[in-house]
Amino acid sequence: MIKYIARRLIIMLPELWIITIIVFTLMQLSPGTFLDQYKLDPSISKETLQSMAKELGLDKPAVVQYFYWFGKLLRLDFGYSFYYRRPVIDLISERLLGTFVLSLYSFVLSWIIGIILGVVSALKKYTLTDKILTVVAFSGLALPGFFLALLLLYMAARTGWFPVAGMYSPETVRLDVWNAFLDIFRRLQLPAFTLTFGGFAGLMRYQRGTLLDVLNEDYVEFARAKGMPERVVIYKHALRNAINPLVTMFGGSLAGLLSGAVITETIFSWPGLGRLTYQALLQKDYYVVMASTVISVVLLVLGNLVGDILLAAVDPRIRYE
Repeated sequence: MIKYIARRLIIMLPELWIITIIVFTLMQLSPGTFLDQYKLDPSISKETLQSMAKELGLDKPAVVQYFYWFGKLLRLDFGYSFYYRRPVIDLISERLLGTFVLSLYSFVLSWIIGIILGVVSALKKYTLTDKILTVVAFSGLALPGFFLALLLLYMAARTGWFPVAGMYSPETVRLDVWNAFLDIFRRLQLPAFTLTFGGFAGLMRYQRGTLLDVLNEDYVEFARAKGMPERVVIYKHALRNAINPLVTMFGGSLAGLLSGAVITETIFSWPGLGRLTYQALLQKDYYVVMASTVISVVLLVLGNLVGDILLAAVDPRIRYE
């Protein structure tokens, strides 16, 4: 197992290098640069623009710019933000908590609700309960996330039940720890519900399908023929095997914990990495986008690795030699 993990981590390095080259190339091929917004200002002279380009390294060829950034990355330096005029690592550190809280909360809710309702839907196949859960699941899959977010935002503005936007209120810094936590928790509900509604719907349908497939297997029928209680047949034999495909999905889902939800964070003005990356793309702030890419790739590889390890832990037939 240790050799397998080490091999996967070594393979990650060339993967990361190739992906960063592709992303940087695509950004260079897209029209415009960071300085375009200053070119529209007639009060800024051409000499000033040339000085800014030299200061930011934009006067150099794209290949030189990439390897300059990659050399910094090898020293764990993500570079300097053009727009914020600050180290990228500082910007990411500030947004890390917001994205982690939102993503982890919605991630846990999605998996708990999705698995439980998927099992219920499979065991109540073709009943009224199953039909209602099917309608809910397809609604979650069909309803665009941005549209649901706008509906929730409108509801919050009309009713005042939840804060409209942001992670903090101006009074948060003056509140004690418990009341500050409650304030943040209330502000978390709407963006978390937006992410959870679409997330648990797919998991529920997947869990329902895999469990129904397993319940039709011969060994399940044999266990029933031996007189085992239905509860033991379902939860000890069938569900344990039906959960294996979800374990693989679980590892892949971990990659999204710090990647951010761009649309949701933007609509609810949530201070997260997704919103920061979206703004950096619009402003052609190269190094912020590249740092976000590196984080996403590393988390994707590590998430898949965690999924493989968990799969070997729950299924004794799988071994990585």
